[in-house]
Amino acid sequence: MAAPNLPVGTAVNAPVVELPWFATRHANLASADFGAEVIDCSDEWFAAANRMLAASEPVFIVGKFDDNGKWMDGWETRRRRDGGYDYAVVKLGLPGVIKGLDIDTTHFSGNYPPAASVQACYSPENAPGQDAQWTELIPATGLSPSSHHFIEVDDERSWTHLRLNIFPDGGVARFRVYGQPTADWSSRNPDDLYEVSALANGGRIVGYNDAHFGTPFRLIMPGRGVNMGDGWETRRRREPGYDWCIVELGHRAVIETIEVDTAHFKGNYPDRVSLQAADVGQGTDQSIITQAMFWPVLLAEQKMQMHHQHFFEGAQLSALGPVTHVKLNMHPDGGVSRLRIWGRLARD
Repeated sequence: MAAPNLPVGTAVNAPVVELPWFATRHANLASADFGAEVIDCSDEWFAAANRMLAASEPVFIVGKFDDNGKWMDGWETRRRRDGGYDYAVVKLGLPGVIKGLDIDTTHFSGNYPPAASVQACYSPENAPGQDAQWTELIPATGLSPSSHHFIEVDDERSWTHLRLNIFPDGGVARFRVYGQPTADWSSRNPDDLYEVSALANGGRIVGYNDAHFGTPFRLIMPGRGVNMGDGWETRRRREPGYDWCIVELGHRAVIETIEVDTAHFKGNYPDRVSLQAADVGQGTDQSIITQAMFWPVLLAEQKMQMHHQHFFEGAQLSALGPVTHVKLNMHPDGGVSRLRIWGRLARD
């Protein structure tokens, strides 16, 4: 909670924490940015359940109250007296394989839930029906006041909905679900052109050398970046070399068009970029990172402009045939808002 001697209206930000691997490599599928929403909950007396899906970090505003009590940046239920527990059902913005969770109780100290569990289901419906099969993803786990609770998940199934149960009641500032979106390519026309790098089409970040100022997975988000924080940005390079990020495409494809968007990067856009690509068989992420040093060039070094969409196609691209992975190189460093790779699906 905020210090009692702060002036009314002072906003107290959440502390900076070190994120686990799944929170830096994967997108938050429960983010409101993707259209995730709470479709059912047992109670939201003090604070609306949808608040815990906000992309922003939670804040505490000293002295802010509403008709039901202290305003809190998250989901908070009333004090339960009947021996039951509270729950919220979240429809994920993108269906996917879940790699880890964060049940964040930041700023909830005397009103946090002592424990929580998470169930999951896959349903084509907006709201799972009475006959929905819910699977326990995380058993009842103890929580602490004003803390992140990062929980790794080892399950390769794809899910569309999660049910967060809190025992018996209380508040959760943010509920984040880090995972890899899944896409069904079976019914798509292979002759059409697709953005095969897109997060929504199953694209994912395999690895990168630095991400001091930005988050790499935002490279493959939909739309243009909204500000300089909405992209991948590295620290200032003080030694020879260049920065890089590897993207696994959602489907093996023959690449026809590339877009490198430096939206909002003005004094810190890369001087040049180049791309490499390869048709990778089996291997771990680490082995792919090692092999990527020797991949053939897909796009030779190209000069960049600030706050600009750069498109490359035709003779600018090497004819490499079908590829599964692309490596973006920034020379020597800087920031890129979006990387979009369009291609036609390879016929096996």
